[in-house]
Amino acid sequence: MKKIGLILVALTVLMIAATVLSACIGAVKITFAELFSGKLQPQQEAVLYSIRLPRVALGLLIGAALGISGAAIQGLFRNPLAEPGLIGISSGATLFAVMMIVLEIKVFKMLTGTFGFYALSIAAFAGACITAMLVYRLSRSKGKTVITTLLLSGIAINALAGSFTGLLTYVATDEQLRSITFWSLGSLGGASWNTVTWLLPFVLIPVVGLPFLSKSLNAIALGESQALHMGINVVVVRRLIIILSTIAVGASVAVAGMIGFIGLIIPHILRMLFTADHRLVIPGSALLGAALLTVADLIARTLVAPAELPIGILTAMIGTPVFIYIIISERNKRNLL
Repeated sequence: MKKIGLILVALTVLMIAATVLSACIGAVKITFAELFSGKLQPQQEAVLYSIRLPRVALGLLIGAALGISGAAIQGLFRNPLAEPGLIGISSGATLFAVMMIVLEIKVFKMLTGTFGFYALSIAAFAGACITAMLVYRLSRSKGKTVITTLLLSGIAINALAGSFTGLLTYVATDEQLRSITFWSLGSLGGASWNTVTWLLPFVLIPVVGLPFLSKSLNAIALGESQALHMGINVVVVRRLIIILSTIAVGASVAVAGMIGFIGLIIPHILRMLFTADHRLVIPGSALLGAALLTVADLIARTLVAPAELPIGILTAMIGTPVFIYIIISERNKRNLL
């Protein structure tokens, strides 16, 4: 346990370093000395407090949400290829966001009139929750949730949501297509303190709550029957993980669009470098996910400056080679046994 604590401290230091680096680097440069002394020029102060820090905070929240949700879902399914999108969260959010952009129906007009800029985020969050709830209900049989049925239901709902999204994209106008494309590629460009405040409770609750289920996930890793013999209420644990993951990922996708691979590769990296113990993997995924997404956003906004690379493209470009490396490493380990 002491070793786990030291690793978590190291990951916290890494996250803080990524935060400071991201706050200092950009079109308007701020030195470390200026940042920590608080002696900033008016332009630096305006950029730091109004633009850069909200964006860094949003990246930390979304990275933590995607990382910890991915670790929890993989632990629940006992499948390293599992991710939150598997139970329809991402596809549901995408479908409702596209519906909001393309369809001019009364309920969406009312949302826009009431919430303005945040209407799209609210619609996407509602879509994530509805599809995850539908997948969960379809997997229930005689009061029990069947994991195999849950996975198959998720695949089916993902395919159905994808087909409707494709149909709406087909009938969209050029302007609507542009909005859909930018939203689906993911970006932290719309960050503001209002956005951060709106997202904070939806991330904070899962980030605080999921680590308490770490010991239960360790027991479930031995098999559900073993976990039941150890006194773990598998049904309650499963329900809590699905609810908390849906809240975290649904809110993140609603705010920033589709950002892939964070929830998939972060838990893998921790397992490869350290241990599969969920007491490390769950909180560690939040810390490492926050650090990685913050650095990825820094690269996205500086690599092709003054333009900005969509962060979803960058995470896929970074995540795919890492994931392929992990697959090859695992295969080589099995061949040696």
